[in-house]
Amino acid sequence: MHFELAFVLIFAIATAVAIAARYFKIPYTVALVVAGLLLGTFKAFEPPHLTKELLFAIILPGLLFEAAFHVEFRKFWKNKMAIHALAIPGLLASAGLTAFILTRVVDGLDFVHGFGMLSALVFASVIVSTDPIAVVALFKSLGAPKRLLILVEGESLLNDGSAVVLFTLIVAVATGGQFTVGGAMFDFIKVFGMGVLMGSAVGFAVAQVIKRVDDAMVEITLTVIAAYGSFVLAEHFHYSGVIASVVAGMLCGNWATHEGMSPATRIAVESFWEYLAFALNSVVFLLIGLEVQLSSLLASWKPILAAYVAVMVARAVVVYGVSALLRFTKEKIPWTWSAVLTWSGLRGAISMVLVLGLPTDFPHRELLVNMTFGVVVLSIIFQGLTMAPLLRKLRITGLKDAFQEKYELARGRLGAIHAALAALESMRRAREIPGDVVTQLEKDYQEKEVVAEKELTALKQQSMRFHEEEHQEAVRRVLIVEKAALLKAYQSATIGKEAFARLTADLDERIAAADAAENHVPTEGEPPAAAGAVSA
Repeated sequence: MHFELAFVLIFAIATAVAIAARYFKIPYTVALVVAGLLLGTFKAFEPPHLTKELLFAIILPGLLFEAAFHVEFRKFWKNKMAIHALAIPGLLASAGLTAFILTRVVDGLDFVHGFGMLSALVFASVIVSTDPIAVVALFKSLGAPKRLLILVEGESLLNDGSAVVLFTLIVAVATGGQFTVGGAMFDFIKVFGMGVLMGSAVGFAVAQVIKRVDDAMVEITLTVIAAYGSFVLAEHFHYSGVIASVVAGMLCGNWATHEGMSPATRIAVESFWEYLAFALNSVVFLLIGLEVQLSSLLASWKPILAAYVAVMVARAVVVYGVSALLRFTKEKIPWTWSAVLTWSGLRGAISMVLVLGLPTDFPHRELLVNMTFGVVVLSIIFQGLTMAPLLRKLRITGLKDAFQEKYELARGRLGAIHAALAALESMRRAREIPGDVVTQLEKDYQEKEVVAEKELTALKQQSMRFHEEEHQEAVRRVLIVEKAALLKAYQSATIGKEAFARLTADLDERIAAADAAENHVPTEGEPPAAAGAVSA
């Protein structure tokens, strides 16, 4: 079958699966993998193979950039200790634990002869990265806490790059390379750090160009250049393209969009990336299902099951260990969230592509491929389908009161009206639109504003929590304005260094208190209504 026809079929199947998944209310990515498994079993058509070239050249940069583009950096940074602990040292610890457990189980039960620690480490480095795409959409639809969503997305964005670097180092050792702990750590930091620098450079350059043009099509193209250009540049110099794309995405999403894009352009850019993410996810998860040979997996079910247990146990130990270490910091994680973070650690396409990239004569290559494919499929189907019941069982989702959705709609509507009124005022000052037209539009929007404000006031009278959330947000914004004014006064010599230091220290304490209130996490036994107020 021609390559072009195969892709048309893939998109047609993906569309049908998306409709069916929505109708039956099951995770879309899970439905895609199951559809791929069925099509692959019956050999319905010859699909394109999920190769490293396809994943790294087309799929991965786009998915990583889109995810990073929509991550709010302020919220990411407020959870930096938890995210970095899980994504870097946590990933290394998880790989070591997985290899240790797997070696003991395989040796103890005599599943495979000659399967030593080095082979187990190769498998662990392949399988250790998480792919939360299947659960992030579920979290959003079920109203899971925003901070929990940030933790899941943030960890995945960083650990993809960490896992690729770790895999490269371990395979180099397994194929005869020299290994020293210091050398390995230096290589890891170099590859990871240079990825950050290159992503920053490309993201900064693209943001500067975006600030100087006002054309939606050009600016969309520039974000595509940032996504794929940062990846290609880093990979060309043998650094982490994954991390480069993530950093470029954060810069474009948090800086370029706010500083250099008009509202209309921002909507166009976000719509483009939303569709591209849907298209790329459709391709990759369907290809995961099509790539798997069920008969081969069934023949290796014992080592696959052992590997899955080892992966989950190691994941649980690391997540709960990090949660314990963060217990006495402002980034503490509730134990119920630790359970969700453990269970949301699905594996995906990166693991499959990495293992397929092993040399054909690599020891136990076929077994490593089967184990990886088996764990990926088990995690996507089993964990993906049970995530919603777990969230409900732990009372982490479905905690919004009856007025939450109405409140969000009313507040969003009022915010849009205020933005429209501000734009009309700007048009009036610039004389871009005739005055009589602006006046009539202002009158229409002012009427809408009155209705929206009445609705919002009525909702806040029915639940004090909305008022508290708005108060916390307003307090934090005002404190940041105060701090900026202090800095400006110090720079202009209006106040001296000592006064600036004392006033800034006081403001920092108040900002930290506001952050703690905004970043509140529920304690075990706290009533659901309070837990529903969790914010990022």
